[in-house]
Amino acid sequence: MLGRPNRDRVAERRSATRSEILAAAWEAARDRGLANLTLRDVADRVGMRPPSLYSHVASKNALYDAMFEQAWSECLAVMSERARNLPGTPRAVLRSLAATFFDFCIEDLARFQLMNQRIVIGFEPSDDAYAPSVATMAVFRKALAELEVREQQDVDLCVAIIGGLIDAQLANDPGGDRWRRLLDRAVDMFAENVGL
Repeated sequence: MLGRPNRDRVAERRSATRSEILAAAWEAARDRGLANLTLRDVADRVGMRPPSLYSHVASKNALYDAMFEQAWSECLAVMSERARNLPGTPRAVLRSLAATFFDFCIEDLARFQLMNQRIVIGFEPSDDAYAPSVATMAVFRKALAELEVREQQDVDLCVAIIGGLIDAQLANDPGGDRWRRLLDRAVDMFAENVGL
């Protein structure tokens, strides 16, 4: 009789602890502000002494790096799913992609700030952590290319329009929909400008 494969219980516990640390870090970032995150606060939230936290996270920037990678990985999953289920007309495609990204971003201010703003002085994501953001942009670029929108300046303009509305929403009407209501109109203006 064949036995079950051996499980790496140490790796499983380590992974579970790392997930708990990330969840606590996001909770702390939401409570205190992303730039005010401390390893002591995170350690307290998971019931660990700060020095023990270093066996899981080498530094505060390493924690930001893991959070950045997690945030963009989640965004990549959401945007990839949307890209697999797009509506038929070009404008509907643009509206759908814009709305999906907009809604993902405004769900969580701390996550959006880490993903898209430079508010943590001295933090630069590692190449591995940055990879999901590049992959997310590739999903968006591919969808635009299928609509014959390929010029870099057109892609940049579209990103700036969506990002600007997200910034305005989070800064001026958090929890509301003042700028969310303008999203389709802005996308239509962009579509008109690029000939869609």
